[in-house]
Amino acid sequence: MDISKKNCFVFDLDGTVYLGDRPIPGTIDFIRRNLGRREIFFLTNNTSKNLGDYIKKLANFDLHIGLDRILSPLLPLVDYLQEQKIRRIYPVGNRSFQVFLRERMPDIEFTSGEDCQAVVLGYDTELTYEKLATSCLLLQRPGVRFFSTHPDLVCPSAQGPLPDTGSFVKLYEAATGRLPELVFGKPNTVILSPLLKRFRKEEMVMVGDRLTTDKLLAENAGIDFILVLSGEAKREDLPHLERQPTLVVDDLGSF
Repeated sequence: MDISKKNCFVFDLDGTVYLGDRPIPGTIDFIRRNLGRREIFFLTNNTSKNLGDYIKKLANFDLHIGLDRILSPLLPLVDYLQEQKIRRIYPVGNRSFQVFLRERMPDIEFTSGEDCQAVVLGYDTELTYEKLATSCLLLQRPGVRFFSTHPDLVCPSAQGPLPDTGSFVKLYEAATGRLPELVFGKPNTVILSPLLKRFRKEEMVMVGDRLTTDKLLAENAGIDFILVLSGEAKREDLPHLERQPTLVVDDLGSF
């Protein structure tokens, strides 16, 4: 792959650009050098934060970008709820998640009543047993739909992996026998649809640290993938892959 011919870079965040509050220097340097010269976007499956939170966090690393540069499962989730006229939901998500939904859908109603149309599961960093119990009871109703923002089993942090939405899904499957009918985050290409409409696939590249989401998203979308070894995936994982990443690097500092 000739990286100089790539015009659209899509960066995963957790494990690729930073770990917790610690920046990954080589990749940060590459982004700084190329902001304004190439089209750079940031994609996260983490729905415990809204889009503005990421703008502020990246600014701490001297990366100043607009809201239109952040891709999140929250965006296709809202689009789908609006298209389907689903406005009465039970959200299993933290305050930031709920605030974002209210901002984007002023007519949304959070309810566990008989009129509830769907349980919507995000990365709930304020999860309680009450939320789990209420949502499981709702999912025993055949008419209540079930959506999840993303499939990640764990969320990387500087201290180690933390349970994420995919782990919660396993709990719901065990307790209710149900799985989400739609999962909006990577590797579902719906999260990339705004860019796939704007750019040719050959000028796009996904940069990430995960084989099960980042790499698979790139393959599903038909674009190149750069694996950085700064997060979840390790070099010893590579021989077992049926299909190798386009490029494997420690970080992007050498480009």
